Amino acid sequence: MPRDTDPPAGGHIPRDPERAGSPDPSEPAALRAPAAHETVPGTAGPAPAVAGPGTEPSRPSRGYRAVFAVVEFRAVFAAHLLSLLGVVVSELALTVLVYDLTGSPLLSALTFALGMLPYLVGGTLFAGIADRYPARRVLVTCDLICAACVAVMVLPGTPVAGLLLLRCLVAAVSPVFTGTRMAALADILGEDDLYVLGRSLLRIVSQSALLAGFGVGGLLLAVVSPRGAITITVATFLGSALLLRLGTRDRPARSTGKGGATLLGESLTGARLVLGNRRIRALLLLFWLPPVFVVAPEALAAPYADEIGAGTVALGLLMCAMPVGQIAAELYVGAALSPRARSLIVLPAAAVGLLPFLLYGISPGLVVIAAALVVAGAGSAYIIGLDQWFVEAVPEELRGRAMTLLTAGLMTLQGVGMALAGLAAEFFPVHQVVAGAGAVGTLCLLVLVAEVRRTAPAHRIRTEVRDGADQHVTSG
Repeated sequence: MPRDTDPPAGGHIPRDPERAGSPDPSEPAALRAPAAHETVPGTAGPAPAVAGPGTEPSRPSRGYRAVFAVVEFRAVFAAHLLSLLGVVVSELALTVLVYDLTGSPLLSALTFALGMLPYLVGGTLFAGIADRYPARRVLVTCDLICAACVAVMVLPGTPVAGLLLLRCLVAAVSPVFTGTRMAALADILGEDDLYVLGRSLLRIVSQSALLAGFGVGGLLLAVVSPRGAITITVATFLGSALLLRLGTRDRPARSTGKGGATLLGESLTGARLVLGNRRIRALLLLFWLPPVFVVAPEALAAPYADEIGAGTVALGLLMCAMPVGQIAAELYVGAALSPRARSLIVLPAAAVGLLPFLLYGISPGLVVIAAALVVAGAGSAYIIGLDQWFVEAVPEELRGRAMTLLTAGLMTLQGVGMALAGLAAEFFPVHQVVAGAGAVGTLCLLVLVAEVRRTAPAHRIRTEVRDGADQHVTSG
């Protein structure tokens, strides 16, 4: 089971943004939005206006309480919370178990790394599952596969190689589960503000679980053996499967596998269509690129604490600072800002979110660095508006594959970012590496933000400029 970071949105546009005023007949049907006067299949009227930067969605924000009013979401939320806590505990327990069996720090660390590496394989080769089969069936099956893998881990005779292989299998299933759930959430909550707030809640739970899960796992391991702690995860996966089976509707698959296409073929075709669209590709990169640099201070927290002569308490403070900032900012943005305001802050927040890392370059002390990390975590609140852009940009029949690809890229690039940060720290002081990540990341994001803005449909840019002018007059 995955840990959301989470994790989207944008509007349907042609491949060529300069021709946004009229549909491109050469554009694949799956990636061409209907014109305002066209009738959408399955509806009785014209296509609804697409929300985006500077535009107001069809329904105003009603806050997180409205999301919990949806019965199916409550089941999804409970299943997510149950399995997530179990996974965090099992990751810690499995690492301890491998170290107990081998005495090898390398194999113990590899246990954590194997939680990320298979995401790219599973998210690319198996993405077609998310659209080819009914969402509830996919979600329940993924939970049952994970429960079976963990059950085998618990067996006393399972060798270390088997433990690592099973860890890889669970990790390969995770992006399919997450992508399917993200797509199903749009079916359950709709594609407007409720979806955005639902995704936000799942991300908040994920960040909170990272803060609490390892503490709970440490306490649990003081009472039971590592295998005993892992056994608990079997129950959490089964509980999640039961909640999803009984608490969500059985909806039909988005894609029927027309033309006899194989699962692998559908997965690769979906990736080609998603990445081949300039707008969707830019939005994906806006999800993927910041975490490559954001992970630098977390990956190097231990060596940085050692560099400044701080103890384990300081290390814990450094590890918790960014999640605290992210949770606080996301709660505020989701509850207090309107959909229009959330949309307007996406590009500015993404562009400057890494600047607090520059403070590492002057080594100002632990308190200032911790505050900078809180601010950097708060900058990730731009994802709430980005969620809406992405779900609107991706056609429904590709949604499961697009969400799976999003998850796979996000987790894989976080792993790449950690590795690059560690490699750089072999040659440069840690504080310079983190400051450099902030500087290089900001330059990359400025280029990417410009690309995202260029790919916005013309009517959105006009609306955004008008809104900015109105705000200027009001403030004046």
